[in-house]
Amino acid sequence: MNEEKGHSMTIDQDAGRDVGPPSFDCRDLEVTLVGASGAAVILQHVDLQVRQGEFLSILGTSGSGKTTLLRVLGGLQQASSGAAESGGKTITGPPDGVVTVFQNYAHSLLPWRTVRKNVALGIERNLSKSECAERIQEALSIVGLEASADEYPWRLSGGMQQRVQIARALAMRPSVLLMDEPFGALDAMTKASLQDQLQQVQELTGTTIVFVTHDVEEAVYLSDRVVVLKGRPANVGVELDVQLARPRHQVTTKEQPDYLQLRHQIYEALGHGVGHA
Repeated sequence: MNEEKGHSMTIDQDAGRDVGPPSFDCRDLEVTLVGASGAAVILQHVDLQVRQGEFLSILGTSGSGKTTLLRVLGGLQQASSGAAESGGKTITGPPDGVVTVFQNYAHSLLPWRTVRKNVALGIERNLSKSECAERIQEALSIVGLEASADEYPWRLSGGMQQRVQIARALAMRPSVLLMDEPFGALDAMTKASLQDQLQQVQELTGTTIVFVTHDVEEAVYLSDRVVVLKGRPANVGVELDVQLARPRHQVTTKEQPDYLQLRHQIYEALGHGVGHA
């Protein structure tokens, strides 16, 4: 990880918050999906704002509509009614500057392309060779993969492959990253390492991050704010600010009373008693 504060992607993160319209604004949002058994209302009366530069995590029980909400924000699913806006504009397709990182990193990378060429995928048609090369180097530096630039994805560990996908997103210089359980398939040690790397990425870039996860500890550890989707159809049942000091540490942060209290509240919101937490 490149810690150099003079990095060209570095911005004043605090200055990036609450300036201009929110990154996302959902008002009375409803989403109905049609399946084999007919139409089902997945989300209803969802009111949610995502501030610029914020790290927001979305939790909920299985089938609560977390991924559906993320797809609406990414312009991949149309709202059935209500408003969904990005940067003050109605979302009718993928918004400018919004990039999605998926859990299934293996299927998101082209195995016949090197790491460098995979990172180039989103920018190679629109930039000069020199600018493309500069952005690739920059993104690989941020995620600590400079030494693996000429390797092929299938020769890398799962955690490294996920970092390639994140580097590809960063090379596009997004204003927003939408992340759908990106670390869900990784072992505990790799997940912890990538969580810390993601914190540093946001510190360097000031990017807004909307992060879907089923992992309560992960959500509290990473976020500025956590929302829990509840009900059938679901809406925002619980919303909690996370005011833990940054940078955060995998051991000492998770020993703090405020961390443990937030963890407790979210488990309760998800319907788990203290004994299950």
